[in-house]
Formats: sequence, structure tokens, C-alpha cells
Amino acid sequence: MKQLNNVILAAGVALSAVAFSPAYAQHDNHAQHAQHGEHAAASVELTDGEIKKVDKDGGKLTIKHGELKNLGMAAMTMVFRVQDAAMLDKVKVGDKVRFAADKVNGSTTVTHLEPAK
Repeated sequence: MKQLNNVILAAGVALSAVAFSPAYAQHDNHAQHAQHGEHAAASVELTDGEIKKVDKDGGKLTIKHGELKNLGMAAMTMVFRVQDAAMLDKVKVGDKVRFAADKVNGSTTVTHLEPAK
């Protein structure tokens, strides 16, 4: 029984060391920032697009877009959810935009949106 207690204690110490290691802490911190959308715009790869429809009630944009490399999608026209409803007030049909999209809770979602220059 004493040997079993020592094994359990050793396993607990090993797991604690992993959980509080800098690498784990960095990963956990990164996950929290990603969850809150705090990535710098400079690190986001933007895709060119044209707004085809704005659905404020549904919280969606239809965008004709170029390739979305991070999602493995070819150029097409498709409907996206928006991460922030305020994005819907910043665009109208026909606007040229640059945007980033990602999978958020299983839905393809616009996470960054700006006017094309």
C-alpha cells in the first residue's frame, strides 16, 4: 500500500510540473487570446472580397472572395457569420473588402474585416 501511495504521489508531482511549466502556460495564454480575438491584425492573412449581401437579422455576410488558404477553400461566393455584429454596419452590397475568416464554434466566421484600399 505504501508503494502505491508513492507511485500516486510521484505521478501527481510529475503532472504538476507539466501543468505549471512555461510551455504549458504559454499555450494556455495563447488559447485565451485566440478565444477573445486579440490577435494583431498584422499577423492575419487577409483575403480580397466583395460584399454581395448583408443579413443584419441573421448576423451574416455573403462575400465573393479569393482563396482562403487557412481554411483550404478555393475562391467562391459564400455566406459567413460575423464575429462582431458591428461589422455588419460597416459594409454595404458592392463594397470591396479585405477580410480574415476562421472556424468558430463549427461555423465559418469573419474574424477581421476592413475596406479594401
